[in-house]
Amino acid sequence: MQNKLGVVVIGVNGAVSSTLIAGARLMAAGHVPRLGMLTEPGENPAPGEQVTDFLSFPKVEELVFGGWDLAFKNVYEAARHHNVLPAAQLDKIKGELEAMKPWPAVFSGEYAENCKGENVVTAKDFRGELDHIIGCIEKFKKDHGLDRVVMVNLASTERWMELADVHKTLSAFEKGLDANDPNISPAMRYFYVANKLGCPYVNFAPSLTNVPALEEMANELGNPYAGMDGKTGQTLLKTALAAMFKVRNIKVEGWYSVNFLGNNDGLVLDSPSSNKTKVLSKAAVLDSIVGYRVENHQVHIHYYKPRGDAKEAWDNIDMVGFGGVPMQMKINFLCQDSVLAAPLVIDLVRLLDVAKRKGEKGIQRQLSLYFKSPYTSPGEQAQHNLFDQEALLLDWAKKHADK
Repeated sequence: MQNKLGVVVIGVNGAVSSTLIAGARLMAAGHVPRLGMLTEPGENPAPGEQVTDFLSFPKVEELVFGGWDLAFKNVYEAARHHNVLPAAQLDKIKGELEAMKPWPAVFSGEYAENCKGENVVTAKDFRGELDHIIGCIEKFKKDHGLDRVVMVNLASTERWMELADVHKTLSAFEKGLDANDPNISPAMRYFYVANKLGCPYVNFAPSLTNVPALEEMANELGNPYAGMDGKTGQTLLKTALAAMFKVRNIKVEGWYSVNFLGNNDGLVLDSPSSNKTKVLSKAAVLDSIVGYRVENHQVHIHYYKPRGDAKEAWDNIDMVGFGGVPMQMKINFLCQDSVLAAPLVIDLVRLLDVAKRKGEKGIQRQLSLYFKSPYTSPGEQAQHNLFDQEALLLDWAKKHADK
């Protein structure tokens, strides 16, 4: 039985995506270890129950990649530019990466003003852009003999958007597409196509896509999706440490977080409107976990070009313990942003493929583990505690066990 799985990426030549694709091909060729994924048992699996004890997934060798981007001729050129994986490793799979050329992207600088590139689809209206996205996916499936495809949004962060009337019902959204309503962002247009074609959808960016109209569409058409904003570094630490403070009944009085990054994501976030989208996503988790409002919680993101993809995160935590005695914790996390993100995308693609095959639809809450701002329906409280999120995923895996 063929088990190939297509992965179409919005932002295929970005730092995360080029690292993801190159890393997958390097793993398939046996050049690098298979680390960082819950859906990959690895050579030395951790003790206790694992997702892989219950579910089967396509192998890394069976993942087929394609996607849209504004810049770079191919994935090899992009990966060399982003300089996350060593050039000597990339050269081992140079031919494979050079063969992956980006499809023209649906894009408008109105939504991400610091994002530049010329490989943009030329369509006269939104409906024409949708036809282009559909055509890209259908050709990709035909060329590679695929019957299953997952769509992943790894594009740069779009500007902050408020929920508008056009987002509230599918009927209003359809009329908005006909009218080229500027409140329907490029990210929303991609998600619309994913639902239309029955492609499970991952929003790894903080851009607004989970609007009521598209949730309605996903449920009507039986399409599973998850998001938003991948939880890779600083927020991953925050959701683990906040859970620890809660368990030990230590009061958090203040938490100051700052990020320095110099990759394209950092450049895009240098725009105040895109920065607001990201900061609000990162700041939402703490109060939910500890169970009270932390008055002095601050989150800041700064573009600092020399850092490149090697993000630096500083956290200062002020807390009060037994006897009212003040204490502090200081963390300096030096990490490769894309190296942390890429394996999460592989997990999400595989898990959403399972969800689709098991008949799931709509928001996949069991995947909250992977996001800073897990999707919820209006009025629903998201789960942010890292360890409760892990239990949620394991319970879901057991429910759908095929082993």
